[in-house]
Amino acid sequence: LFVLLSLFSFAALLEAQWKLRENVYVIESEWNDETPAKRVELTCNTSDETLPVYWKKGTELKGTGKTLIAEVKEFPDAGNYTCLLANTHEIISYDFFLITKIDSNGQMIRSILKSFKEPDRTFLKCEAKNYSGIFICSWMTENESPDVKFTIRSLKGSQGDVTCSSPVAHTEKSVTKYTAQCQKENYCPFAEEHQPTEMFLEVIDEVEYENYTSSFFIRDIIKPDPPQCQYVATNGTVTWTYPRTWSTPKSYFPLTFRVKVESTKKRKSQVYDADEQSIQIPMAGPKDKISVQARDRYYNSSWSEWSSLCR
Repeated sequence: LFVLLSLFSFAALLEAQWKLRENVYVIESEWNDETPAKRVELTCNTSDETLPVYWKKGTELKGTGKTLIAEVKEFPDAGNYTCLLANTHEIISYDFFLITKIDSNGQMIRSILKSFKEPDRTFLKCEAKNYSGIFICSWMTENESPDVKFTIRSLKGSQGDVTCSSPVAHTEKSVTKYTAQCQKENYCPFAEEHQPTEMFLEVIDEVEYENYTSSFFIRDIIKPDPPQCQYVATNGTVTWTYPRTWSTPKSYFPLTFRVKVESTKKRKSQVYDADEQSIQIPMAGPKDKISVQARDRYYNSSWSEWSSLCR
């Protein structure tokens, strides 16, 4: 019975944590007042069982001996646990604990990132300007924390390797948006994708850990740059060119277009569809605002932003 109880206790200890990387562990903490703290077993990295050692967390003495049982529930319980020699106070090893909040169903409670409005409840959004295999992933936080750290990568098993740049922060008012440029290695724009790309974002804010995923085919995240357009008033013709960043040849990667005419006099707008690169709008007033947007002609991905005004 004692052996069974010991095995059960050990299994519970293992279940309470998982290894993020060397010496760094994530503790899943059920975020309510009723659930007790997770008991985590720490072992000092020494082969000498008789060596006198002690444990510290910051400046606080936590215990003595090779093994320490730490109780981790809230953020003050997380952080660095260090094993030191009793006589010389030399550091032998350490373990760093992060906390991820979970609900009663074992699902991660995510609160560090702010969701995008479109698509709803999206925290990690990736978009591509063309079929080159290069795409931009972005995410947002409410307030910029100097201690928040991000790691973005593709999950193992995704089709093709993906490399990403370091995230760049852009702060606007109370929201900070982070972007990272990623590229699929050996990606062929003419071949059909059979497996989605799986992107994985890890977020660490001091001692809090969260992760987010995004799964997509490149064709699903295409959003071209806006076309460049001009308006010829003499015959009421709007012409435009393909975005410079769009894939070539155009015959293989055709775009479809929408032309918007905003009437300042009637205070309404009208939208025209076109597959060609020009359209006649003879009734446009001298102060009407005209702009163009583009989308992949054969795949229902995103429309580009509207272009700058054509005149």
